[in-house]
Amino acid sequence: MNLGWLRFWGWMLAYMALALLPMAVALSGETPAARARLKETGAMLGFLGLGMLAAQSVVSGRQRWFARGLGQDDLLQFHRRAGLFAWALVLAHPLTMFAADPALLAYLDPRAGLLRALSLWAVLLAASLLVATSLWRERFGLSYERWRLLHGALALCVVGLGLGHALLVDHYTQPLWKKGALAAAVGAALWLALETRLLRPWRLRRRPWRVAAVEPEPGDAVTLRLSPEGHDGLRFAPGQFAWLTLGETPWRLQQHPFSIASAAGERELRFTIKALGDFTGGLRDLAPGARAFVEGPYGVFTWVPGRSPEGAVFVAGGVGITPFLSMLRTAAARGVREPLWLVYANLNLDEAIAREELDALAARLPLTVIHVLEAPPEDWTGETGHVDAALLERCLPGEVARMHCYLCGPEPMADAVEPALLARGVPARNLYSERFDMV
Repeated sequence: MNLGWLRFWGWMLAYMALALLPMAVALSGETPAARARLKETGAMLGFLGLGMLAAQSVVSGRQRWFARGLGQDDLLQFHRRAGLFAWALVLAHPLTMFAADPALLAYLDPRAGLLRALSLWAVLLAASLLVATSLWRERFGLSYERWRLLHGALALCVVGLGLGHALLVDHYTQPLWKKGALAAAVGAALWLALETRLLRPWRLRRRPWRVAAVEPEPGDAVTLRLSPEGHDGLRFAPGQFAWLTLGETPWRLQQHPFSIASAAGERELRFTIKALGDFTGGLRDLAPGARAFVEGPYGVFTWVPGRSPEGAVFVAGGVGITPFLSMLRTAAARGVREPLWLVYANLNLDEAIAREELDALAARLPLTVIHVLEAPPEDWTGETGHVDAALLERCLPGEVARMHCYLCGPEPMADAVEPALLARGVPARNLYSERFDMV
C-alpha cells in the first residue's frame, strides 16, 4: 500500500473517530435501561448526526494537520456528501423517535414547552436551509460572499442547538462528566470554525500584500501581480492555490480560492483569474497599490519538475491553465529536460490565456502544446471539438501509462478525461484532477 492510500485511510479513520465521538460519550460508563429498539435507534441516529455535523467544520476549515495529502476537490466532494448524509440523520432522528413513541410529538408543540419546541424547529429548518442553499445557491440568487456568511451561520446554529438538545434531553447525558465530555468534543469543532473565520485573519494582517499590476488577459481574464509588504512572501509548490482577500483588512467576506500562476521560488505572486461573477468581474478595474491578504498555500495538485523521468501530461480547460502555468514556468526556471505534453481546450484561439508564452515555453522545454478549439477559424488545422478518449489516443504518447497526468477544468471535461486516461493504463495514483467550481 503506497503512502497516498495510507494517508487516505488515516484520514478516514480520523474522520470516523470524530463523527462517532458523541455516540461514544453517550454509551460510555453507566447507561440507562434499554428502551424499545426503534427508540434507541432514533437516539443513536441523533448522536451520529451531531457528530457528523461537528466533523464538517474540521473538513471544511482548511486545517493543515487534517486530511494532509488529499486534494481540495476530494475534500469538497466529501464535504458535500457527508453534509447530505448528516442532514438525513438530523431528519431521521425525530422521525424515528416519533414513530417509536408518538407522545414525543409534544416536543414540537410550543404550548408544551416554548423554548424546547422553538429550538427543535430551528434545528430542522436551519439544517434544511443549509443543504438547500449549498445545492442551489445560484437558484436562490445568493452571491458567493452572502452564501459563505449564511453557510457558516447556519452551520454554527445547527451544531450549537443540536448540542443543547443533547444536553437537555438528559437520558444518555445525565451524568455531569458526560455533559462536559460532549460539550468539549462538539465545542472543539465549533472552536475550529471560529478559528478559521476570526483568528486566522488576525494572523494574516501581519503579512499584507500590495497589488503591483493588473494585466488584461484573453478570455475576459486578468492577471494580478502581488508583491509582499514587509515579509518574504509565500513558499509554495507548483500547482497549489491560495485564498485571496482584497481590501485593507483580512476580515472580509470576499475570500476566494485561486491557483497560483507564478513559478515556485518567485517573490511576486501571480493569479490569473477569469471574470465569472461579481467579484472576479470587477478585478479589471482594481487599482495598483490596493492591499491584499493571501492565505495558503493549499492543495496537493502539485507537480515537482524532475520527479518523473518519463514526463508528465497536463490537460487544461480554459482558465484551468493557471496551475499548469506555475508548473511550466517552474520547469523553465529549473531547466528540466523530461518530456511534457499540454492539451489545452478553449472555445477559440483568442480565449487561450498565455498563448504566446506557451509557444515560448515550448521552444525552451521539451514541451508539446496541443490546442483544442470548440469554434476554430476556417484556416485552423489543429484539433477541434472536445477533449475525449479519441483525441487523447491521437495526441498523447504510447508510454502515457508510465507518466503522471494532471487535469484541471470544468466537470464535464473531467468526467470525460479521467476514465479515458485510466483506460489507457494510467494508475489512479498517478492521476490528479481538480474541478473549477467550489460551491
